[in-house]
Amino acid sequence: MPLRPDIRFCTAGDDTKLAVGTYGSGPPLVRAGTWLTHVEYDATSPLMAHWCEELAKRHRYVAYDGRGCGLSDRQVGELSLDVFVADLEAVVDGLGLERFPLLGMSMGAPVAVAYAAKHPDRVSRLVLHGGFHRSYLSSKNPDPRVREEADVLLKSARLGWGTGSVALRQVFVAKFMGESTEAQRRAFDERQRLTSTAEVAENYLRAMFALDVKDLAPRVSCPTIAFHSRGDQLIFFEQGRKLAALIPGARLVPLESKNHVPFREEPAWQALVVALRSFLDEDAGARAPGPEKELTPRQLDVLRGVARGLTDKEIASELSLSPRTVEMHVARALAALDSANRAEAVHKAEVLGLLA
Repeated sequence: MPLRPDIRFCTAGDDTKLAVGTYGSGPPLVRAGTWLTHVEYDATSPLMAHWCEELAKRHRYVAYDGRGCGLSDRQVGELSLDVFVADLEAVVDGLGLERFPLLGMSMGAPVAVAYAAKHPDRVSRLVLHGGFHRSYLSSKNPDPRVREEADVLLKSARLGWGTGSVALRQVFVAKFMGESTEAQRRAFDERQRLTSTAEVAENYLRAMFALDVKDLAPRVSCPTIAFHSRGDQLIFFEQGRKLAALIPGARLVPLESKNHVPFREEPAWQALVVALRSFLDEDAGARAPGPEKELTPRQLDVLRGVARGLTDKEIASELSLSPRTVEMHVARALAALDSANRAEAVHKAEVLGLLA
């Protein structure tokens, strides 16, 4: 059955209505608003459905459409970093969220960085994907070639946004997707049409090109992980590396992909999922087994064998058990640790200090 969000609305400081979608249940995880979003369509979009599914498995995943996008009010005034941060504040305050991990994707990454720097008591962990600390026009003296490229993108949005024209594809699809199928390119065309008008798209691009969090990033104090595709042509890998380098202790995870956002079918997506789950599970002992789900000494012995790379047969021989009994202990340990596979269970047990 397709994932369906619970859609509500909150009111920003200037009375703009923002559409907020929540998926799944559990501890909250919030995605900072970004461009090209539609909280209803994202759950079935081939470009974003896998993100919604993954994040909703273990969390109450909260996403919202930025002003001018998706189901939010389409009339927009000023768009700036301060406005984007204020909208994020309105969403989390409206939901009564006190502390949560925060996800920032693409232009949402600098917004998430700015919020985390401003509210260190609210953000427990920061996840960035395809982010940057400065954009085309945020430098005082931008390279003329950089300014020319920005002008091309702005003109392309103004003249052909959502039309599916070949000329527009050559500009935007090439930026967003280094490797894609015709179906994925059509889905991107549809996403443009559904998420915003040409006028809003141009306004978002201008606002994005002016974002600058170089001075704010060093003030982020929470654990941070930054993902970035090596072949990203929209926001180059070097920009993501510089952003991660500015945040104290941030971990950079390069992804072997040519797409701005990896597709479900790519090995890069699986690599991202493994690293992301591990990172979020370290959040203040998240998902530690409670008293009703404590691991037995025998289950811990079996997990230690798994951690050493032993097969069920080898563990059985070492512990004087049958392979079937070992398999049973593994299954129960996975259930107690709420893990999808053995590697994940071993990692959680190590994080919790259970295998020492």
